[in-house]
Amino acid sequence: MKKAALLLIAGAGLLSACNRVPITGRRQLNLIPEATMQSMALTEYQTFLSQNKTVATSVSKDAEMVQRVGKRIAAAVTTYLTQNGQGNEVAGYKWEFNLVQDDQVNAWCMPGGKVVVYTGLLPVTKNETALACVMGHEIAHAIARHGNERMSQGMVAQGIQVAGSVALSKNVQAQNIFLQAFNIGGPLGLNAYSRQNELEADGLGLIFMALAGYNPNEAVGFWQRMAAASGGNKPPEILSTHPSDDRRISEIKRLLPEAMKYYKPQS
Repeated sequence: MKKAALLLIAGAGLLSACNRVPITGRRQLNLIPEATMQSMALTEYQTFLSQNKTVATSVSKDAEMVQRVGKRIAAAVTTYLTQNGQGNEVAGYKWEFNLVQDDQVNAWCMPGGKVVVYTGLLPVTKNETALACVMGHEIAHAIARHGNERMSQGMVAQGIQVAGSVALSKNVQAQNIFLQAFNIGGPLGLNAYSRQNELEADGLGLIFMALAGYNPNEAVGFWQRMAAASGGNKPPEILSTHPSDDRRISEIKRLLPEAMKYYKPQS
């Protein structure tokens, strides 16, 4: 009876930690308080920026573009969520957008709106709308709390208890899981997120870029260029945690009609 009671208590705790992803409504496990995730993200973001070369907007039109795209998406998404009673999903967000000098084809967004785009991504995006596709996708990961979801799953698997924000932020295992839960240091599309997370971020990202006045149709061309840039050096989807290029592009085409409902070109 005692063991059964403990199992019931644990189950109730997991149930209370369930969250719903905005727009999709999918249930997910979020064990870590969002404030804790944002605090850990700020620390790691500042560490990353101190160890990497950022490109100043005063000397680079590309850096200006990253700022412009990021601010447009952040403003549009915040307005949409607030108007639909989900403003709490971006509560505490202090948006930052930085272009970092690095040849990696990569970008990422941490909880709290901490965004990095690598210069190596820009030859593949080629234009502002395609950049909005990538940044919308990465911002979608943050707003959908995919990092919290992945981190929660990792902590459960490794038996790490959530004993408070201070203890968690100082837990080496938890810090390592945090870094693994985000696309830090790995090429775009080969990060720690699951196929489900990736496809969900694709769909949300299309809507987010549309809300900001960017045409979602550009996403097809971008992901086709990404596929070509990879040179086919990816394992079959069944052996990978991420959707194949063909499946991703096919799914994006399927989602485009819905995303276009949110699209209002900026004058």
